[in-house]
Amino acid sequence: MLYFIEVVLPLAVSKTFTYQVSEAEFNYIQIGMRVAVPFGKTKIYTALVLDKNNTPPQLYEAKEIHQILDEKPVVNSFQIEHWKWIASYYMCSLGEVFRSALPSGYILESETIISAKENLEIDASDLKDDEYLILEALKSQSSITVQDVIKILGKKTVFPIINRLLAKGALVLQEEISEQYKPKLVRYIKLHDEFLQQDKLAELLEVLSKAKKQRELVLHYFQLQAQDKNPIAVKKLIETSGSSSAIVKSLVDKTIFEEYYIAQDRVAFTQEENSHFKLSEPQQIAFDSIQANFENFDVNLLQGVTASGKTEIYIKLLEQYVQQDKQVLFLLPEIALTTQLVQRLTAYFGNEVAVFHSKYSNNERIEVWNQVLENSPKAKVVIGVRSALFLPFSNLGCIIVDEEHEQTYKQHDPAPRYHARDAAIVLAKQHNAKVLLGSATPSLESFHNVQSKKYDLTELKVRYGNVVLPEILLIDIKDKYFRKRMTGHFSDELLEAITETLSNGEQVILFQNRRGFSPYVECMTCGHVPHCPSCDVSLTYYKFKNQLRCHYCGYSIAKPTHCHSCQSVDLTTKGFGTEQIEMELKTLFPEKNIGRMDQDTTRGKFGFEKIIDSFKNREIDVLVGTQMLAKGLDFDNVTLVGILNADNLLNQPNFRAYERAFQMMTQVSGRAGRSEKKGKVLIQTFNPYHNTIQQVLSNDYMSMYKEQIYERQNFKYPPFFRLIKLTLKHRDFDKLKEGSLWFYNVLVQSLPIPVLGPEEPAINRIRNEYIRTIMVKIPVNSNLGQTKTIINKMRNSFEAIPQYRSIKVTVNVDVY
Repeated sequence: MLYFIEVVLPLAVSKTFTYQVSEAEFNYIQIGMRVAVPFGKTKIYTALVLDKNNTPPQLYEAKEIHQILDEKPVVNSFQIEHWKWIASYYMCSLGEVFRSALPSGYILESETIISAKENLEIDASDLKDDEYLILEALKSQSSITVQDVIKILGKKTVFPIINRLLAKGALVLQEEISEQYKPKLVRYIKLHDEFLQQDKLAELLEVLSKAKKQRELVLHYFQLQAQDKNPIAVKKLIETSGSSSAIVKSLVDKTIFEEYYIAQDRVAFTQEENSHFKLSEPQQIAFDSIQANFENFDVNLLQGVTASGKTEIYIKLLEQYVQQDKQVLFLLPEIALTTQLVQRLTAYFGNEVAVFHSKYSNNERIEVWNQVLENSPKAKVVIGVRSALFLPFSNLGCIIVDEEHEQTYKQHDPAPRYHARDAAIVLAKQHNAKVLLGSATPSLESFHNVQSKKYDLTELKVRYGNVVLPEILLIDIKDKYFRKRMTGHFSDELLEAITETLSNGEQVILFQNRRGFSPYVECMTCGHVPHCPSCDVSLTYYKFKNQLRCHYCGYSIAKPTHCHSCQSVDLTTKGFGTEQIEMELKTLFPEKNIGRMDQDTTRGKFGFEKIIDSFKNREIDVLVGTQMLAKGLDFDNVTLVGILNADNLLNQPNFRAYERAFQMMTQVSGRAGRSEKKGKVLIQTFNPYHNTIQQVLSNDYMSMYKEQIYERQNFKYPPFFRLIKLTLKHRDFDKLKEGSLWFYNVLVQSLPIPVLGPEEPAINRIRNEYIRTIMVKIPVNSNLGQTKTIINKMRNSFEAIPQYRSIKVTVNVDVY
């Protein structure tokens, strides 16, 4: 009898594959385990077992698996169901979800091992220099990898040389796969059993009487053992005794000490005493309201003004589920936010908290994965960004999505292009868990769901401790420029406010949603602007590094001394970013510490922590930053927030521009005056009478909602229509134009709903690929599944046409 397993590979292929296994393997393998399988000519990939059966595949002969990688499943049935939903809803392959979900340390690919043929007899004169070097290397070692060949030859392209040697029958190739994850092993030490008796102990000290340092180390070991009954780590013994590892080694060699290893978590947290707190009266009312709402609704929206103490409510809610022995997931939009929140939650819950995001190493993420899989007490509360949604929960009680309006919850590239908030609601439904969405400025979609009675609403209208909301003032910089009251990019009013705040020993946050020194450099003689050769964008100028850089492909050049077009030396920078503001502030306030927080200053693993801790400890007086600063950070000494150019936020080619501008300005304003000191917010703008700015001024969310929801209904946008965006890319402009027009015409004929395009986006070439987009608008009451089926059929037809096969087509569902 034949036995087969169905697996998914971490590739963009839409189908699953069947492999043959022996009876023993079939009985051993469980759904959710990883196996190594051959795929293609030579490659071996990690695959995930989805099903076991006795039915052979109809269209091909099933290969045998290479090896079983796990002793027990690393993925559970809840996850597989959730991944299937994501693949279906967001129109991608299950393999792409699998690749995105699992930590990359779990997704292994084989490495090519090169060895020389046994009894090789080949004339050296028949070999080229490169071939001779490879064979010489194989004389000194039995096998080498492709990376070794690259180092030996000093070339990147080595496969033609390897192929020539294969043709001459000189080499043998093998594919090997090895596990990347290694547990962290800590070296401990203990006294050998024979020396535990009293008489032997005296004898031991007598033997060591001449080896003074060894004797001291043994005595110090006894001291540590008397103080602490726990096992003694070698590192701790060396540090506290002032000894060295050489002395420890000599005692181990003499079999006086015995060493052993214990696996230890790479990340561990400690609980703080006095971390417990009581909710204020408005918080308690909101907390009771959430619990009552959960009786009738699975999803509840908590709309609380900035600094109203939403985090304290979250903590009390988490505590309730932890006491019921349930797992809870706390989703955040930015890694920057996890820094402060982890400190607060670990102080409260101690080592019951696990953190999962991309700044953690592969090994650290695998440890968190295993803790969640085993329902460990160390991972009762999981904090993470959108990728934490894929963890192997089996006992999920509640999901909290903080700052649910944030656009960073949407994954854009690579696939799956999912929205974490929406996917979290589906995941909670599978587990019969509850979802709490929190925001001071909810997204229009979520608030519309409240209005249509899909979600319930809890409001928190006062700040914690009855702290007053900050005073918001508008500065008309058109008038300031006219009256010559601007110093650089600062109006006289903003400079006065900064000076006064700093003289009171308080801190300032300045917001400019653009990094770098300036967006572009322009020639004053001919108007030429340096552009990226691979992308249709101007190069951003960085003064500190004195270079022009492309934010899309990373291309950079040194700042030119003259115009590349007319050779004029009259070059000037236009616009401004966070780097320029930081430099201006250092000139205006030379005695003060100025910090900057953007993508360029937070690249390292602890980049966010360093800046946030410095600012919290008042080592930085003025912090300049991009939207990272806008979300949920809590600094009690900040009394002034400055938005340097509000028009940047408003003038965006996006149907959500006004909604996002309102959210961003309200959130940034909320960083001011979060304790006893009253806050002030100054917004610099060329258009102070703009509706959205006036709504921010009066903190009027409902006016913004009503105005925007009316526009959305008028122009067929979410939440009344769902959007599917098809992006087509190719290096040949004419072929792309022809192919996109064919695709558009077929869609228009097949779908009885609005189809827009094919359109050139604002940036129509990235990495030498031209771009065209087609937008499909699907009414909420029409059949979404049927529309997706038609789009998939059209996509398959398009890829079947030989001249269009090279055009890449990506699908983005709910593109907002």
